[in-house]
Amino acid sequence: MNITKIVITGGPCGGKSTAMDKIKERFSPKGYKVLLIHETATELISGGIAPWTCGTNLDYQKCQMKLQMEKEALIEKAARTMEEDRVLIVCDRGTMDNKAYLSEQDFTSLLTYIGMTEEELYKEYAAVFHLVTAADGAEQFYTTANNSSRIETPKEAIAVDKRLRNAWEGHPHLTVIENTSDFETKISTLLSEMEFFLENNRK
Repeated sequence: MNITKIVITGGPCGGKSTAMDKIKERFSPKGYKVLLIHETATELISGGIAPWTCGTNLDYQKCQMKLQMEKEALIEKAARTMEEDRVLIVCDRGTMDNKAYLSEQDFTSLLTYIGMTEEELYKEYAAVFHLVTAADGAEQFYTTANNSSRIETPKEAIAVDKRLRNAWEGHPHLTVIENTSDFETKISTLLSEMEFFLENNRK
């Protein structure tokens, strides 16, 4: 069995939710069993667990990191029980995304809490695809209306986007997809980049 786990990340309103559905549509007919891990932050915040409801932001990030890791471990365990040749696990955000929302000191504390290094977290994922926020290059399409957990202004969204990109810059297979054309082309570019990676990195 060939199990490949990748991350779809990026700033607010970058197209991640749409991308998850399109990835399943694109790669299922190509022989992949596509398993989706939806965004942990949205699950927690919509359920009342947020940086502003927990004691501190670090307290919240510890919860989010633990849940993210447990979800990924559970999905991988389930995948190994399946009679499939190729499994593609797609994470809507990965563990290194937490770095973008913490001070350097607090992120170091978070790493100590989970007992892992940045390099070890990078190795959990075969590739990372960063969809740049619509606020950077396509501001007319930036909205917070379709996600109650999204509260950033366009300026704040751009700042978050850059912090997320910096958090993943140490990964050997990081692909950044800008807003250089219309949204459909952006998603098409993502799918093409993913297909190229998967075809050239088969185990």
